[in-house]
Amino acid sequence: MSVDYTSSSGHHGKAAKRNLPKAILRGLRHRCPQCGTGSVFARYLKIADICGHCGEELHHHQADDAPPYFTIFIVGHIIIPLVFLVETTWHPAMWIHMVTWLPLAVLLTLTLLPMVKGAVVGLQWALRMHGFEYSALCTPKSPAQGR
Repeated sequence: MSVDYTSSSGHHGKAAKRNLPKAILRGLRHRCPQCGTGSVFARYLKIADICGHCGEELHHHQADDAPPYFTIFIVGHIIIPLVFLVETTWHPAMWIHMVTWLPLAVLLTLTLLPMVKGAVVGLQWALRMHGFEYSALCTPKSPAQGR
């Protein structure tokens, strides 16, 4: 199946429909939304300009503040019920809360943030947002061709 559209830059064309759930799951696993093999990250939170395996251009992404916002939302929904449960069950001292929940929140945030950012990039790729619509009409460069 193909999708007929006009991009924000005025390009017209048809492109194959992209699998949204698969692209998001690949992003969660830090993998390229196109091939699922190459890494979407060049460093911890730096998105690679192109996939090292299939050559898909990834520099179009505009994740901006969405990944931190979603990460805070997720971590808060995990930590807060646990804090309430521990407080109502055992009534520990405040210092126990501090040495338990603060490091847990930081570790959980640092673990989830790249996963969420990868998922947002996968979402943008699948929906052809922010320049990904134009790259769908072009043949991806091979990694050997460079940028």
